[in-house]
Amino acid sequence: MAKMNTYRDDIQKIFYENLPWHKLSGTNILVTGATGLIGSTLVEVLMSNPRRDYSVYASGRNTERAKKRFESYLSMDSFHFVKYDVLLPLQNDVEFDYIIHAASNASPNAFSKNPVEIVKANIMGVSNLMEYGLSHGMKRFLYVSSGEIYGEGDGRVISEEYSGYVDCLSPRSCYPSSKRTAETLCASYAVEYGADIVIARPCHIYGPNYTESDNRVYAQFIRNILNGEDIVLKSSGEQLRSWCYVVDCVSALLYILLKGKSGEAYNVADSNSVLTIRQLAETLAKIGKTKIIMDVPSETEKRNFNPVSKSVFSVDKLEKLGWKVSEDMNEKMRKTVEHLKSFLL
Repeated sequence: MAKMNTYRDDIQKIFYENLPWHKLSGTNILVTGATGLIGSTLVEVLMSNPRRDYSVYASGRNTERAKKRFESYLSMDSFHFVKYDVLLPLQNDVEFDYIIHAASNASPNAFSKNPVEIVKANIMGVSNLMEYGLSHGMKRFLYVSSGEIYGEGDGRVISEEYSGYVDCLSPRSCYPSSKRTAETLCASYAVEYGADIVIARPCHIYGPNYTESDNRVYAQFIRNILNGEDIVLKSSGEQLRSWCYVVDCVSALLYILLKGKSGEAYNVADSNSVLTIRQLAETLAKIGKTKIIMDVPSETEKRNFNPVSKSVFSVDKLEKLGWKVSEDMNEKMRKTVEHLKSFLL
């Protein structure tokens, strides 16, 4: 029987992509949100490059989490941890050639408990990092936004020029509204100060590196099966979503960083991974050999729910850069679960 690929195998495959890796040669790369799902995988990919000839600066607020996540890199000269809260001006003297801003609290619980902090962090984070970059020789700024900026659509497959409805007076809109404003701030810095900016709009991303506070549905479902529990579904699960494996997402970020057109935004999604919440639960229940049970959500949980009923993205624009994905979602979900199991064992 042929050996099945693992999460780590997928990371190594990225370096066979037809990307202009020479652009990173001799550079300093700052990754904010480096202990989050996307940011930590990006750092892992950059540090796994066998031809690595650049320095990676991983930024986050939690030193202990960073030490645990990046333990194998701490002794390397090309790796540096930067303790930093994006709400504050960055105090440093390093010239970061590339700033990849992936710091943002995307946990639904925070949307109801700390909406003010969500808004401030998303807007001030861009401002603080952009000001630093422009005064320290920055070549390009990649903002990791969110597909939530599209709001409630009209049923169409969403391309980058579309703008749906967001209820500005709903506290739940703290996230999509501030992400929208942050994108406009990036574009404004480009026009007024000549900043070279590109924007990624990821759909719903899944993978093994979610944090302990992440309560998005896929993370909750995976915790259920890792604990030997039934998967708990808090709704009928009819919401249709584009999904994307985190390694594919990081590959897309590198395409956007190295090949994207300045001033442009790119959707990040897997066209072969369009599922309802219910179908996602069924996929994971099959992997975990468990079943699905229904539970009545609390009023707080209801307020945190994403109101969008259909969120399916076009990735034609990204694919024109040469990016593509392979394998089906079932296999990638299996790899996610198996990687997490290896840590538990």
